[in-house]
Amino acid sequence: QVQPVESGGGLVQPGGSLRLSCVVPGNIFRGISMGWYRQAPGKQRELVAQITVGGSATNADSVKGRFTISRDNAKNTVYLQMNSLKPEDTAIYYCNALATGLFHWGQGTQVTVSS
Repeated sequence: QVQPVESGGGLVQPGGSLRLSCVVPGNIFRGISMGWYRQAPGKQRELVAQITVGGSATNADSVKGRFTISRDNAKNTVYLQMNSLKPEDTAIYYCNALATGLFHWGQGTQVTVSS
């Protein structure tokens, strides 16, 4: 089963930016709507941004105006540009298909926002 590979996380100060990347192995990426999820310590995993096969993007209210999801079908990659980061954005970030159970969950990439 397919397992995405996330990268790009790190430690950043409040107000800073990061760009996350997620590569999906195989040949089905261009036909799959994708999402970026995050899980903070002690909290449930939540969907923060999603993008359809056609490129239409939607963000959760908590990240609207700050995060931008995009995709490059030629590279089997989905991106999450995160600007104006806040301490409450600290979490492990994962990408996955919006269709539940289609892909395994990857290792995720840790984002820590702290001064």
